[in-house]
Amino acid sequence: MSIACYTSFTWGYLARARVLSRTLRAAHPDWRQVAVVVDTPAERTQEALAGFDDVVFASELDVPDFPAFLFRHTLVEACTALKPRMLARLLETGAEAVVYLDPDIAVFHPLASVLRALEGASIVLTPHQHAPNDDPQAIHDAERTAQLYGVFNLGFAAVRNDETGAAFARWWQSRCETDCRDAPEEGLFTDQRYCDLVPALFPGVAVLRDPGCNVASWNLSRRLPIVTAEGSLAVDGSLLAFYHFTQIGDVGDTMTRRYARNEVPLELVHWWQRQVAAATVPGVSDRPWAWGFCADGTPIPRRLRRAWRAEPALRARFADPFAAGPDSLVARLALERPDLLAAEEA
Repeated sequence: MSIACYTSFTWGYLARARVLSRTLRAAHPDWRQVAVVVDTPAERTQEALAGFDDVVFASELDVPDFPAFLFRHTLVEACTALKPRMLARLLETGAEAVVYLDPDIAVFHPLASVLRALEGASIVLTPHQHAPNDDPQAIHDAERTAQLYGVFNLGFAAVRNDETGAAFARWWQSRCETDCRDAPEEGLFTDQRYCDLVPALFPGVAVLRDPGCNVASWNLSRRLPIVTAEGSLAVDGSLLAFYHFTQIGDVGDTMTRRYARNEVPLELVHWWQRQVAAATVPGVSDRPWAWGFCADGTPIPRRLRRAWRAEPALRARFADPFAAGPDSLVARLALERPDLLAAEEA
């Protein structure tokens, strides 16, 4: 089966994406790797992304009214909103299947169970949790959190190139391009909550419960990574296919320490941090997000992006919200609504 595998990131996540690319290449040298860079080109782009077969910048994805699209999304929202559009494009290129992996994933063994699932399914998803918890703290941390942020973790998805796979890509794209928001209080979490509906809306959906796929701090309460006598990484009888190092340095550290029942998860995190440090490209990895600022350098607070999204009158007045000058959005807001430009609280 010919596989195209892509990831979506900004330059700030470059080192993570390079670790993903290298580890994926070792496990699946025949997969076509595609980088979706939700940023502007850098001087060392070719060197920085040498591990990928193809590089697509966000501006090349034919997004209608691209400046307005970028302005209404935070960095994470923009990266996730473009995932379905890239999925649809890759399906159109003729790959038999397309796999998405988040840039903060590392691959340790071939994704054999994913390939087996794709033989009989059009869409393959991994749940945040694959077994019930019984500890009250774990129920809160794992199950209640999944109810808030989504049953399935969309750091991974696999889609076969058939009628159902294409229909799913089109549906997911339409939802994300109009309403890809980090608003759990409204039942939305970027691209993820939509996929709670997928098993009900589409046939041929496989819920992959392989404990070796998409291991992360949020499911360690029910998954136990070990090193086997042969030296392989395994989880509850399955080889560790890929580990998702999500929110390491933040809440991911707390969850890892809370639920790691041996030293292996902690050692994996330390290993990954060393790999990321070694994969850093000076002058590129430390570039701020190009669309985090207006043309005059004014930071764009999240509250301003939300106002831009919610108020048609505001969008109608300014064709390019990133512009600078006396008649620009930021200049007018400084006079009329300075609260929208106030610095975000830490």
